[in-house]
Order: sequence, then structure tokens, then C-alpha cells
Amino acid sequence: MNKTSYKCIRLILGDQLNPQHSWFKEKDEGVLYVIAELHQETSYVKHHIQKVCAFFSAMQNFAQALTHAGHHVLHLTLDDTKPFSSLPDLLTYLIEKYEVRHFDYQLPDEYRLRKQLREFTLGLNATSSHFETEHFYLDEKELKKEFKSGKHHRMEAFYRRMRKRFDILMDGSEPEGGRWNFDTNNRNKLKPQDFNTVPSPLQFENDVSDVITRLERHSVETIGQMQNSIVWPVNRAQAKQLLAFFCEQCLPQFGEYQDAMTCQLDSAFDKRQWSLFHSRLSFAMNTKMISPAYVVNTALQYYEQHKGLISLSQIEGFIRQIIGWREFVRGIYWVNMPQYSQLNSLSASRALPDFFWTAKTQMNCLKHAISQSLEDAYAHHIQRLMITGNFCLLTGIDPNMVDEWYLGVYIDAIEWVEMPNTRGMSQFADGGIVGSKAYAASGNYVKKMSDYCSGCRYQVNAITGPSACPLNSLYWRFMALNQRDFSNNPRNKMVYANWLKKSDTERGEIISQAEHYLVNIESL
Repeated sequence: MNKTSYKCIRLILGDQLNPQHSWFKEKDEGVLYVIAELHQETSYVKHHIQKVCAFFSAMQNFAQALTHAGHHVLHLTLDDTKPFSSLPDLLTYLIEKYEVRHFDYQLPDEYRLRKQLREFTLGLNATSSHFETEHFYLDEKELKKEFKSGKHHRMEAFYRRMRKRFDILMDGSEPEGGRWNFDTNNRNKLKPQDFNTVPSPLQFENDVSDVITRLERHSVETIGQMQNSIVWPVNRAQAKQLLAFFCEQCLPQFGEYQDAMTCQLDSAFDKRQWSLFHSRLSFAMNTKMISPAYVVNTALQYYEQHKGLISLSQIEGFIRQIIGWREFVRGIYWVNMPQYSQLNSLSASRALPDFFWTAKTQMNCLKHAISQSLEDAYAHHIQRLMITGNFCLLTGIDPNMVDEWYLGVYIDAIEWVEMPNTRGMSQFADGGIVGSKAYAASGNYVKKMSDYCSGCRYQVNAITGPSACPLNSLYWRFMALNQRDFSNNPRNKMVYANWLKKSDTERGEIISQAEHYLVNIESL
């Protein structure tokens, strides 16, 4: 880079790697793009090492792509940014160094970064502008039209509006196939005879040894396990490869098994158990290497060309996750922040057990989901909601600790998508803003949707006794404890009817069993 001054600096954050952004349509000799590894971003929560490596590698790839396209790019590593305590400190230095008169940034998708940049620009001795990220289906100003702060919103109603507006899987004004939602078709357990249909996942070999060395040099504290390469896509070309693989190999059975869980395929050489038929595109989308519209349009095109192979319920289940749930939780996050991050409607205050960091638990479902998370920085949505999330809900774990764990351990976790899923749907800490009921479940759900119960130290069919599955008594205790708040929900009517059928003695034994497990939670 030969220039010593620029008229404008444009900041690109690690989750703003969108090559289709209008910024890049034309080259401007007076614009310097800044992409920086920041110490503040490695320390606000303890991240999985694969997450940090994947972000830093993707940022480096994006910087190289922009440079190759003819833009002026300043890519700074942790070595370069070490002298600066924060992002504003770094930007102040660069604006002065390059004699910049104007500063541009894209609106961050995390509240803390948006607040930080807004406050920075207020005291800036230069003009500034902010821009949309041009990634989501809905732009910023539409969110307040769709969502109201503190109010419960039905995802299904939102999803239908999105389908109509963007003409996705529609037959005129009606849904294709006469139904909006095929969720009841998406709850099948993966049986042993179906294991051979699970494809081996597409995994990349992106060398990140230089990033690991840099993290060690700067004493960055991380969690989880790491090799010298990343299996996740770190550029747009790889993201498109992964999408094509999903359409060809996984989409034909995605919807049918999207809620299934298995450990029978688990081995050192077989990662099919954690990928199953899932797309694993969340990291690529959340860093904006690939847009939701591109993913949806590509999947729809493949579906139209292969209707004999792919049923409507498969494609609908996939589309619902993107234009429905993903856009929905983003709206919930932005209209409710910053108050949302403090909500704790169930007054949960228990500390997160140590085994969430080690996977050393006798509960096979938790052991498998947590060890997979620590090994791969990934678990699919049902593992997150109904295994680790359900356990935290039933045992009353402090939602701040739950948020921190989820935000740190998963490669695709960015606060806008993580917090409504954990504090909202998973922990019901928002009092029902996201979900109409608490997603609490006993061991029977785990048995129904997985093979985790096979070989477990605990007996899934037992509610009390030394070998009883902890989820059973903990479930009944949780429901009894919250009966006043939950009993009026029609979806809980049968649950409380069954609870009241039990004798006083039986209910007392169940509560005592649950209390015993809570006192000894670290030994479960």
C-alpha cells in the first residue's frame, strides 16, 4: 500500500464479509477498507478456539478477495492491533494516520458493537455515515413495523407473511400443497436401518496454524478442541460448495430427520452423527459470506428440478428455518434490546455445572451433546434446545451463564441470533416474548428423538430411585414450581391433569428426587 492519505475509511467487521454489498460495486482510490482482528472481540466472552480461528481466517480471505478485486484494504492481525485497547482507539489512530475526512461503517448486528460505534462517531472529528449490511430479507426500518417491544409474537404468523411477501413456495395466494407448515412431518427418529442413508459431511481443510500461533502468542483464552485446520467454509466459494452439497446429498431427507439425534455413528473417523442431514451453513450465513436469499433461491431451484426426489415437506422445513425463524429472532432481538439481555422471568440463579466445560457427566444425552460442542463447536438446533437447553431450564441455571456458554461454544453464535434462542426460546427467561410455552421435556422426549438413552447409566423410564433419569423428576418439579404461571396455557392442560392424578405421596417423592439431583448436580 503506497498511499498515505485517504478521503474515507470503511470498517468491515468479522461478521460483515458480504462480497455482494453495494460498497464493492465500484473501486474508489480514495477509500481504504479496514478489516481488523481485535483483542476486544476475543475477550468479551471466552470463545471456542475453532470459532476464533474460523472468523480470523474468513476475514483474511475476504481481505485478500477485496484486494484482488482492486480495492485498497488494510488487514490487521492481533500483532498489529495489540497496542489498542478497543476498536475506537484503533479507528482514531487510523483516521489520524491516513488523514481521513470521513468514516463509514455497516450497522453491527450486535448491540454492544452498535452502541460502541455510535458513541465513537458522536465524538469524531470527521463526518460519518452508517449503512445497512444488505444481508437480511427485512431491512432495519421494517423491524419495528413487524415487532413490538415486550410483546409476544407468533413465529408462524410472521413466517406466513414472509412467504406471501417474497412469493416463496406459494400457489397464488395460497401455500404450495395447501399447507403452510409441515413440522409434524419433521419429527422422525433416525433408526439403525436408516444410518446408511446419512451422507459423510463435506469438510474443508483450511490451514489455520498461523492463527493458532497468533492466539498463543497473545495469550488469548479459548475453550474447546482444535487441530491445525478448519472444516468450516472460510470464503464464499467454499460456502457455495457446501450449499450445493446440502442440496444434492442432504435436502432429500432433511425435513424428515431435522429433529433427530444419534450417537451410534460416533467415532473418531465418522462425523455423520453431528451433521446428519443438516446444511451447516449457519457460520457462512452469519458471517455474511453467503446471503439467506441466495441459499433459499438455490435450494428452491434444486427442489423445482428434483421434485421426484425431494418432497415439499423437506424443502418447507428448510425454508422455514431461514425466512421464518432466522429473520424472526433478529427482529425480536433488535426491538427488545438492551432490556432483553436482563430478562429473567423465572428468577433462575443456579450456576452452570462444571461438566458443561468438560462433558464429564453420566447423563449420556448431555455427555454426547456437550462433548460434540466442545470437539466441533457445533450442535444442531434440537441438541441446543432440547438437550443442553432443556437441562438448564429444568435446573434453573442463571440465563446470563447460559447465554455466555452458548455464545462462546458455537461457531455460528452471534448475539442477535444466540440470545433470543437461549434466553428466549430455550430458557423462557423473556416470559414468553419468543415462545408461547416453556420448552420443558422429560426423558421421554430424548428417548423418542434419539438413541442417547441406550447404554446410559440412568433409566429413562424411571421417575424415582437411584437409577432414575434426572430429567424426569426435574421436569415434574419445574412444572409444579411454575404451575401458577403455566397452568392457564392450553398446551399444558394435559401435563397438569397428569400431575394432579398422582397421589400426594407420589408427588412428594418426585419432588424429593429432583431436589436430591439439584443438590448433587455436579455429580450427575
